[in-house]
Amino acid sequence: MADPAVLAKLRETLRAIEAPALRRRPVLPVGIAPIDARLADGGLRLDALHEAAGASADLADDCAATLFLAGIAARAWGPVLWVVRRRDLFAPGLAQAGLSARRLLYAEARDDDELMAMMEEGLRHRGLGAVIGEVRRADMAATRRLQLAAEGGRTIALLLRRHGRAGSDPLRPPSAAVTRWKVAPTPSAALPVEGVGRPRWRLDLVRQRGGEGGNWIVEACDETGRCALPADVAGRTAAARRADRRAA
Repeated sequence: MADPAVLAKLRETLRAIEAPALRRRPVLPVGIAPIDARLADGGLRLDALHEAAGASADLADDCAATLFLAGIAARAWGPVLWVVRRRDLFAPGLAQAGLSARRLLYAEARDDDELMAMMEEGLRHRGLGAVIGEVRRADMAATRRLQLAAEGGRTIALLLRRHGRAGSDPLRPPSAAVTRWKVAPTPSAALPVEGVGRPRWRLDLVRQRGGEGGNWIVEACDETGRCALPADVAGRTAAARRADRRAA
């Protein structure tokens, strides 16, 4: 049998020469099989920057994007730093998406530059599960700094891109983010009685590094921060898989 000391030394040498891109990175699964299968890493990398924006400047779209990021942060492992430019976060709404006020640390920035600097500091701290910020403008250099600050850790960086001028696309400027999402509310399922069913969103994966985009209709985050495929959509997906197996 090989000497255990020799094997340990060999493993250490291999780790030292292994390309960083080939090392397994910590990932937070979305929890919806078709989305995780589309994502290049099988989920959302924890040591990376991810961006989201409302599909339009409408307040409902902005709220949907906010809750989408809150749900991701809710499933991260520790305290969450949320850096804002204006005091419009509604704590009970965040709690309904799984993000308890007991886990939240708030910071208020004077401008986008200060906000990005505070996010970067939070990411380098390594004691937070997630760092979220809300900006109107962030160039490639600023997002690259956030990505570099996140790499090597387990603190996910989440950037909410808010709309500026009417008709502008907040995700149009280039970014170092690993994934970029657009979120919009869509009609919920009809109930057999009067009332509103569980909210639904349209998720558009606009861009991801190393993979293709996609779009899905999902049920909005529940009290655990998890989205789900609507029953009717899940049923159609399962039927399509069965048909593919029969065709094969």
